[in-house]
Amino acid sequence: MAAPLDVSPVGAEAIPEAVTTGLSGQRIEGRSLGQIAWLRLRRDKVAMASAVFVIFLILVAILGPFLVQNPDTYHSNLLNPTLLSPNGAFGGISLAHPFGVEPQTGRDVLSRIVNGARYSLIIGFLATALAVIIGVFFGLIAGYFGGWVDSLIARAMDVFLAFPLLVFAIALVGVLPTNASFFGISLAGNTLRIGLLIFIIGFFSWPYMGRIIRGQVLSLREREFVDAARSIGARGPYILFRELLPNLWGPILVYATLLIPTNILFEAALSFLGVGIIPPTPSWGDMLSDAVTNGYYYIDPMYMFIPGMAIFLTVMAFNLFGDGLRDALDPRTR
Repeated sequence: MAAPLDVSPVGAEAIPEAVTTGLSGQRIEGRSLGQIAWLRLRRDKVAMASAVFVIFLILVAILGPFLVQNPDTYHSNLLNPTLLSPNGAFGGISLAHPFGVEPQTGRDVLSRIVNGARYSLIIGFLATALAVIIGVFFGLIAGYFGGWVDSLIARAMDVFLAFPLLVFAIALVGVLPTNASFFGISLAGNTLRIGLLIFIIGFFSWPYMGRIIRGQVLSLREREFVDAARSIGARGPYILFRELLPNLWGPILVYATLLIPTNILFEAALSFLGVGIIPPTPSWGDMLSDAVTNGYYYIDPMYMFIPGMAIFLTVMAFNLFGDGLRDALDPRTR
């Protein structure tokens, strides 16, 4: 059989596969996992819109109280002296009071919404941070060590998940004193109440995070990189916090964004029941309670609609952003 003919021009050299037409021999750089996740998240318009709203809400909570009126100032001159209802149409809406004023008190609704956002986000974020720290710690230990340690922590999670948290929170807030001292620091009034709410919500929410982390660790502890760390003599703490924890940031971030609105709703529920933020300090749940118990919604449904919509938009934004973040970090979802 005759050998195949070589028809290539004399002196021609093979073109490297990495160099293609139009790239001018430039080096092709790969993208990191974070960059890929960001590109996927940026293409999700709903998640990005939710992220913008969350950032706006955080800025309102930080800067808003310095830009609006005092939420506890009574404007009796804006009320009808006989009916104690706001003067003018639509609940006394004006340039000075864009959302109107409350009946019977004359307090500015916008300033109370803005200040209520600060307390809701403080409690939501700090309670979530406490739940994440406790849940990640115990989830790592239970998933990695297994055996009786896993059984003990798993049963503790079941007890916490079955605990009637709302009833316990109402009872605990009702019996605790109005002032106390911890580690030489005296706390009273709303400072003590906010700290108590953060502790109750965060401490009893950690099993949700703990279960997710435990399940992830159960699968990760059998991976090759963990076996490689053991083979070179790495001990438990090193493997937990240097090998396993960096691979858990995705689930931690995603579930934290979903846990924040749950905690905000729980704080609003406690304030609605009268065991949350101490009045007259504004809270979205307390504003809803005033609208119902004092009959504000009979005068104008907006007094119940505005704080309710603030809670609804906040919870919806965090949930949609969490869903988008989960899709961006997990390529198997698309």
